[in-house]
Amino acid sequence: MKFGLSFSVVVPPDGPLSWSQVAQDMVRLAPEVEALGFDSLHVLEHHFQKDGWNPSPLLTLAAVSAVTTTLGLTTDILVATLYNPVKLAEDTAVLDNLSNGRLTLGVAPGYVSEEFAGLMVPFETRVRRFEECMDIIQAAWSQDEFSYDGEFFKIPPTSLMPRPLQTPHPPIWYGVSGPKMLKKAAERNALFVGSPRHTVPELKEHVSAYRLACDAVGFKPAGLPIGRGLFIAPSRQEAIDIAGPAVTHLFRELYARKSAEGARELRSDDGTLIVDSNAVDFETFQERYIIGTPDDAIERIQQLRDEVGMTELVAWTQLPGISGEQAIASARLLAKHVIPEFR
Repeated sequence: MKFGLSFSVVVPPDGPLSWSQVAQDMVRLAPEVEALGFDSLHVLEHHFQKDGWNPSPLLTLAAVSAVTTTLGLTTDILVATLYNPVKLAEDTAVLDNLSNGRLTLGVAPGYVSEEFAGLMVPFETRVRRFEECMDIIQAAWSQDEFSYDGEFFKIPPTSLMPRPLQTPHPPIWYGVSGPKMLKKAAERNALFVGSPRHTVPELKEHVSAYRLACDAVGFKPAGLPIGRGLFIAPSRQEAIDIAGPAVTHLFRELYARKSAEGARELRSDDGTLIVDSNAVDFETFQERYIIGTPDDAIERIQQLRDEVGMTELVAWTQLPGISGEQAIASARLLAKHVIPEFR
């Protein structure tokens, strides 16, 4: 089994950490993440959020690339719809070359309407625009010359230089969950990556639909990555004291807020539809994150492996408000006590 470590660069506005401190900690600690035996480092993308997030995942991974040599570099997830696809193809090709072929491009259409408004992209067109973006990126990466005549993009015969170092191109992950988008992922030979916002039963449904779609097009996916908010400490209570507020902030301010606005449905572990984000607490979604001791983590990872078929865990350890030192302390325990159980 593979293990990746996710750094979110989310800084709650009422906390003691600054965005620059958390971002610099990530780059400073990346060599240790590599030395601990993690396979990859992951960053995500959101814009215009009061707690920062990371509006520039490719710049971030370029910084990590400069201080590491073997660590995989994954956008998990980049909102491809917000980009000019040719420029995104260029930037990712450059990063793949700079990193000696370590890039994985995880993408999604996006769901936060204010991001689209702020970047002047019509929200209602995002799914169709996303698929055109991905058509163009893959063509630019893999063809000597490409052109495109679509609804949103019309590109004359063009050549990309440099092309990605990996052949035929860097791996693509789709951070999606609806049946239509899972079918698109299979048709594009992209891996489905499970979201930390979903329960085990929900993930099983998504994986089942994805595998059926893969069978229909003859695609055999090389793995099944799943993301999980994860923080471990010597005692369960210590882990809860440190990470409980972090996961509560994450689910309240991003996932539950969107559900309360009617934009993206979210249900609690007992199936209740979330209509008030302020009612969310640590207990509401505790089946969706792994907060506890190394033994607790082993049990939950085994469940994801055995019930969902997970082959790669993306451990979101640097959760909102958690410092770099706290995150790397959890990663050290994960590397010492948990990862050896699965390799």
